[in-house]
Amino acid sequence: MGASIQSDTPVRVDREARAEYLEFACHLARLAGEVILPRFRHPLAVENKKAGTEYDPVTEADRAAERTMRAEILGNYPSHGVLGEEFGLEMGDGLTWVLDPIDGTRGFVMGLLHWGTLVALFDGQRPVVGAIRHPVLDETFAGDGGRAVYTRGREERALATRPCRELGWALAGTTAPELFRTERQVAGFDRIRRLARGMRYGTDCYLYAMLAMGLADLVIEANLKPYDVQALIPVVEGAGGVITDWDGGNPAMGGEVRATGDGRLHERVLAELRA
Repeated sequence: MGASIQSDTPVRVDREARAEYLEFACHLARLAGEVILPRFRHPLAVENKKAGTEYDPVTEADRAAERTMRAEILGNYPSHGVLGEEFGLEMGDGLTWVLDPIDGTRGFVMGLLHWGTLVALFDGQRPVVGAIRHPVLDETFAGDGGRAVYTRGREERALATRPCRELGWALAGTTAPELFRTERQVAGFDRIRRLARGMRYGTDCYLYAMLAMGLADLVIEANLKPYDVQALIPVVEGAGGVITDWDGGNPAMGGEVRATGDGRLHERVLAELRA
């Protein structure tokens, strides 16, 4: 069995260290954007990481951005581990930076805007800080689980989800229907899609940011990896939302994930998924 970033005993991170790590997460995400943006909407070789008919693209922009973030982590926190989408896991002292240089590479290679860089710090059980950076829009959404902040240029303001207790009122979204593969996942998603007020596709990490901003109510996904979700958790929770797996458990290692801006809606979604 391979190494794991999970631990029965989480690393304790105090308030001062948490603030330092959150600032560094935002710094990493900005650095990644500086590497990626010059390559955006320019010709790039695109490789497919999957065999057969599945499509999971990767470009040199993904790899160069992750290399840059890894080098910055090594220079500042050499004892920390790193888990990245493109270069895998390097074990550390219990704290692990979890990186997705381009969340939404499919959209990136098509010139679409809503891809982003995801950075989190994992304590062995939960991500303690997270940053979502959208370089094209110059937007950063950052959180530590207790608070979440939006910045764009000189603008900075607190993030807060909005109330929405009924599924029939909810504006919902997911990256793609193809995420749902098992019979349980297909049936659960179809039920939520039919009951929600509306369902939006193709937004990757940006929809979680909009949920934290109070403009969306529900995100439902499946078959995620840790680097797909960890940065989102402190932002959603810091804005007052709830994010769990489909059964109400810890979503940090990915799999089936649901996020809502209102805890009452979260319970209603759970009831429908169990129906």
